[in-house]
Parts: sequence; structure tokens; C-alpha cells
Amino acid sequence: MSRTPRTVRISRPVTVTALAAGLLAGAAAPGPAAADGPVAVPNAAAAGQDRPEVRKAVQAFVDAGFAGIHVRVNDERGEWVDSAGVRKLGSAAKPPTDGLFRLGSSTKAFTATLVLQLVAEGRIGLDTPVADHLPQFGLDRRITVRMLLQHTSGVYNYTGELDSGGKPEPGLIMPGEDLVEKRLRSYRPEELVRFALSRPPRFEPGKRWGYSNTNYTLAQLLIEKVTGRSYAEQMKRGILRPLALRHTVPPSTRTGIPGPHSHGYYRYQDTTGQWKVVDVTRQNPTYLGAAGGMISSSEDLHTFFSALNSGRLLPPGLLAEMRKPHPGSGALSYGLGMSVQDLGPGCGTVFHHNGSALAGYGSIMYSTPDGKKTLTGSITMGDAAIDPSQAFPKLQENLLKEVFCGGRTTS
Repeated sequence: MSRTPRTVRISRPVTVTALAAGLLAGAAAPGPAAADGPVAVPNAAAAGQDRPEVRKAVQAFVDAGFAGIHVRVNDERGEWVDSAGVRKLGSAAKPPTDGLFRLGSSTKAFTATLVLQLVAEGRIGLDTPVADHLPQFGLDRRITVRMLLQHTSGVYNYTGELDSGGKPEPGLIMPGEDLVEKRLRSYRPEELVRFALSRPPRFEPGKRWGYSNTNYTLAQLLIEKVTGRSYAEQMKRGILRPLALRHTVPPSTRTGIPGPHSHGYYRYQDTTGQWKVVDVTRQNPTYLGAAGGMISSSEDLHTFFSALNSGRLLPPGLLAEMRKPHPGSGALSYGLGMSVQDLGPGCGTVFHHNGSALAGYGSIMYSTPDGKKTLTGSITMGDAAIDPSQAFPKLQENLLKEVFCGGRTTS
């Protein structure tokens, strides 16, 4: 699909790296489709569920050039959902508020939870060498389970890196036509790990912090080795069945989204220099796997993240470990598959893990420490020439302000 992109106030080219960077930066910055508008919740009318300021913050994403967005808020006033933009380019239908979407790196919170459940069961230690369980890769024996979840292993990121000068270094799939051509290909986790290990490590284990999807691909293999089950089966046993998550799909070779959904798009320059926009709704989740290949709904994300933060999935000591940020992670304040953010006086602290898929999709997932207030949802890219790394942080700061601070500033 090729079309002329509409013009908005931001005009940088968008790549998969930009979408990922935008969502990460934003994380650190203060059946049939559902009805198009906010869904009525029993006994919610008297509680003032209209929330016009939150709706305005949602609409701002579309005004900035994103194709569509839907969000779900659960708090003391009940449940509120809304969507804005379009479900598909060329259609007037809004994104379905019961729709499924690609989680991207929000998957990491699920993966880290599975690993910590095995720690709680005494089947693995947080500070034991990963090489004891995965000897086939010849990993540095200083790399521990904790370092995988914390992003302090130093292992090269198979989806790409930035060199010391800030210049992009290619991953196994490069932005542009390479991404378009390879997005349906299947990858084995061992293949992804061996590609990463063919590159020099970024730093000595434990000496620094550096976000790397390879860490969570290794975590996937670790889960499978320790349990003797597939990652998908362990996900069902540890999280999906206990929480009755019926719309959450572990990574597989299935390229479609099994349920109502919005379409995601990817804008890139081809080899002739022409700008093109491609529908990338169909993707093979195996490229991101346990690092970002899951599909879910905003309702299931609420259920999961509320349960995790209220202590239903992990014992208190391990939940505290998960929430403890590494000092080297800077403003992202990253712990073990979860980040922490102080929204300022009167707003409190939230925990989160946002995500972006290979292209086209982003997810948001926030919770208060007690799990009683959550913000979950999805964002889709369209044909606008925007750079999410620039657009997303301010938009999300405003949305957080309205949901968690009642309109008060987060700074």
C-alpha cells in the first residue's frame, strides 16, 4: 500500500527504532468491535464517568498524527474506556475499545514475572549464573539471572544498538524495506541469541545498564530449560489461567491478530528515495518473542498489572526486587521488567512498562503501587510523517496528568 502522507506539525521520518524510542522515552517522561465512544459501566454515571479532560488528552494523540488510540482507566470511580482516531486508514470507524493489539516490550513484565515465580519456587536463583542453565551459548559466567531482567548483562541487542557516538548499528532486521520484507519470517530464539553473541558485548556484566531485547530472549530459553515446558505453556500456567486472561496470546508463528483490532502502519523510504506507507498489521511475533511478541487487550493488561502490583502473582520480597530501579538506568528507573515513576506531589508513584512492536503498534501499561488504579491501552501508527520519539513523551505526560493527578502537573 502506498499513499501520500498527510502533513502534521512533526515531519521527521518514522522507523521502528523511533517508535521504540518514543515509547521508552515516554515511559520516563512525567469478538465484535465495541462501541465507538466510552463504554457505560454499571453504577458509573453517578460517579462522573464522562472524564472530558482525559478524553481531550486521548484525542491529542490523534491530533499529533497517530492513526488511533484506545485507553482504559480503572480506579475508585469504576472503569472508563475511550478511543480516538481510526481503526484503519480510509475508514471512519474508531479503534475498538475491546480490540487486541501487539504489546511490544510490555511483554517483558510478563516474562520477568514468570522468571521471578520460578525464583519464588526455589527452582532458580536471581544471582546464579545463566550459563549454568544455558551452557550451549558460552555466556560469560558473570551474567546472572538478575542481570537479564535488569538489562545489566552487557549482551548486544539483536534488534540494533546505538554506538558510542549515537549512530545506529543494524540489528538482525534493519529499518526500511528490510523490515517490510522480513516481518513475516519466523525466528528461533537460539538464532536471535547467536546473532547477538556474534557481536562484541556492550560492557562487562553488571558494570553498566543497557536495554537489550536479547536479555529477555535468554530469559525465555531459561524458563523453558528450567520448567521443561514451552514459554507459551508456562505463561498459561503461571499467569493466563490463574488470572483468566482470555485475550492474551503468547508469541507464536501466527502472523494475524485473533480478534477485533486496529491496523498498524509503517512509513519508510524505499531504495529509490520514495516514501511509502505499508499496512504491517500482520507480523511474525517470533522476532520479538518473550521480549515483545505478545498480543493482548487493554482489559487483560489491566487485570494482569493490577494483580501483579497488588501482590497476587509474586511474594512481597520479589515484588520489591522487581520495583527496585537500577541506578544506571537513569530517568527510566528500570527494575526487573518494570519501571518506577514519581509523578510529583499529590500524584504519587506509578509502575509501568510500555512497549512497541516491530512496527505500527505501541502499548501503555501503568499502575499505582497497590494496583487499584491502572491505565492501559494501545496506539497505532498511520501515514503521518511524525517521529514518535519526539511526539510521544509530552502527549503521554499530559495523559498521565489527567488520569493519575486529576489534571495537576506531573513536574
